[in-house]
Amino acid sequence: MVDSIAERIQLLGGVSLAMAPDVAETTMIPRPPRGREEVPVQISRLLEAHELILKEARSMAKKAVDDGDDGTNDLLVSDVIRTNELQAWFVAEHVVDVPLVRAAGGSGA
Repeated sequence: MVDSIAERIQLLGGVSLAMAPDVAETTMIPRPPRGREEVPVQISRLLEAHELILKEARSMAKKAVDDGDDGTNDLLVSDVIRTNELQAWFVAEHVVDVPLVRAAGGSGA
């Protein structure tokens, strides 16, 4: 997906970011703190990142429609939004607001 987005940017005359440090400097997704976090916090952070991507991609898709840029709209809706909707749903299914309960006979029981 990253390559498709970079190619679209270049096709439209833009310059895409290629180096990880450049991407890290421009991302809207907050960096996690240094050190370790509990797994539920990591999962919540991942879900928030997918939700932020969805919010921004939907806004960009609408702008692409308003600008008559069907190619960008298609890329955003077909690839970015659909993929992140699926990922957000999958991650959300693992967010639990109750203590962990192990099945009888499982490890740690």
